[in-house]
Amino acid sequence: MYEYISGRLAELNPAEAIIEAGGIGYKILISLGTFSEIEHKTGSDVKLYLYHLLREDNEELYGFADKDERALFMQLISVNGVGCGTARMMLSSLSSEELQNAIIGQDVRKIKSIKGIGTKTAERIILELKDKIVKGEGRSAAGLATAANSATRDEAFNALILLGFSKPNVEKALEMVLKENPQISLENLIKNSLKIL
Repeated sequence: MYEYISGRLAELNPAEAIIEAGGIGYKILISLGTFSEIEHKTGSDVKLYLYHLLREDNEELYGFADKDERALFMQLISVNGVGCGTARMMLSSLSSEELQNAIIGQDVRKIKSIKGIGTKTAERIILELKDKIVKGEGRSAAGLATAANSATRDEAFNALILLGFSKPNVEKALEMVLKENPQISLENLIKNSLKIL
């Protein structure tokens, strides 16, 4: 029903924004991702893309800094058992890109780490959205391989941090190794990264 709202950002906190448009203050529920995009714009004009939830007993507006985040939100709430609050929590816990990569990479553990998401729900989200996200993104084969290996990369990252290496150095080393061989196993990824570190 509503495409976007444009007006002065009157108030803001990490969960909601009050936007004044046409003399009316609209309370709009937002994710942390959207909050970080607009947090320095209080008192200035902002534009948020909207999702309007209308029920018999409830009416809410959800706002997003860009159309991509809104599209992902709408895909998430299309999954049985995922409501607007859960979808917003997911987009607050992970960036849109991280969440899409976790779905494409079938990373149940990463999705399950979000508050309120159990194993069954995580598996259902992956099952129902994986193909839709791949098609919607038009990702290249290389991009898909990288996404599928995001779980391997995360495990290697954590292991190397536990060994005492600094985050920036670990990230550089992993990037170098994965660039050469995106399909590398976890064990070899750690070994080859250690050679660089």
